[in-house]
Amino acid sequence: MTADDSFGRLDDDYPAYTMGRAAEMLNTTQGFLRAIGEARLITPLRSAGGHRRYSRYQLRVAARARELVDGGTPIEAACRIVILEDQLEEAQRINAEHHRDTKPPSTPTPV
Repeated sequence: MTADDSFGRLDDDYPAYTMGRAAEMLNTTQGFLRAIGEARLITPLRSAGGHRRYSRYQLRVAARARELVDGGTPIEAACRIVILEDQLEEAQRINAEHHRDTKPPSTPTPV
């Protein structure tokens, strides 16, 4: 499974998934989810009873980290890579917006 296969491009931040369900969906362990939480890649919200709850966005991030770890990258490095990828994507989005906003209007070419 890749990071985008099951979770699409949804920006759903609602913490709908329990730790057990999230681990099952990612085909990983609860320990992995705890480890990426300790590495501060994701911070699950807590239910009233103190149980971790994950959003779809967090599951996509965790899935990407899992891909890297499965490929042999140490978990701390995988978390850092995912953070840097996210920062790069955001910078590229901002740059594209800036470029679009500052682009001068086209002038028609004389015939």
